[in-house]
Amino acid sequence: MTATMTEPIPGNELAVDRMPGHWLLARMGKRVLRPGGRELTDQLLGALAIDPSADVVELAPGLGSTTELVLGCNPATYVGVDRDPVSAERVAHVVNGPGRSVVNASAADTGLPDASADVVFGEAYLTMQPASQKARIMAELARVVRPGGRIGLHEVSFAPDDLDDERCDAIAADLRRTIKVNVTPLSLRGWTNLLDEAGFDVAGTVTAPLHLLEPRRLIADEGVLGAARFVGRVARNPDARARVLAMRAAMHDNAEHLQACVVTATRRSAA
Repeated sequence: MTATMTEPIPGNELAVDRMPGHWLLARMGKRVLRPGGRELTDQLLGALAIDPSADVVELAPGLGSTTELVLGCNPATYVGVDRDPVSAERVAHVVNGPGRSVVNASAADTGLPDASADVVFGEAYLTMQPASQKARIMAELARVVRPGGRIGLHEVSFAPDDLDDERCDAIAADLRRTIKVNVTPLSLRGWTNLLDEAGFDVAGTVTAPLHLLEPRRLIADEGVLGAARFVGRVARNPDARARVLAMRAAMHDNAEHLQACVVTATRRSAA
């Protein structure tokens, strides 16, 4: 299921200079679109400890690369929730089978039953939501996760925790200009507070540099051939090359204050 330029990609009808950055990368053939790459995805899934007894919900599965890893754990059930119909259709082909489904719905209103999931996770999704929507999504996840169930987030965070608001706003604005998405990271403390306020007890955190477009990360995530194909496609498309270089520069220039993070937590029982 490696993304190619001919497969349906969300936003594919948009010009390169207007397409959301993560979907532009997918159009160029990048499959791993997570902030901390495969390394942090592996740590996220390890912490969530998905097993054959687990009912799993994934937010915005995108191209389905993490979905395939989850299905390899043979959970009891899997539901992907994606508000983009193109993404939902793509992932539906991956999860086809008994107890596997994808719903085309908002993460803030999944339509799933109360207390129906043992594990819920999302990667690089809440980072792209404003504060009010983050809170609505977390309230929905608290409704869906059973007491004692697990939640995991793989997101972008500011560093250090006490970075001033003015600097955070400037960095976020820099990212938005190049990625063309409402990128709104939180500090690591901000992410843990968000989970705590929604009724989850934080179990662990992991951080890594935000090196999504750095050569070593490209090779680690995509493999040598995949990385070479991606670079070649970008090089041959002047508009895409300008966008990708601008995104890389925004991350590189703010590297001191940006990081990828994983936060895992368990649902508190009702008092």
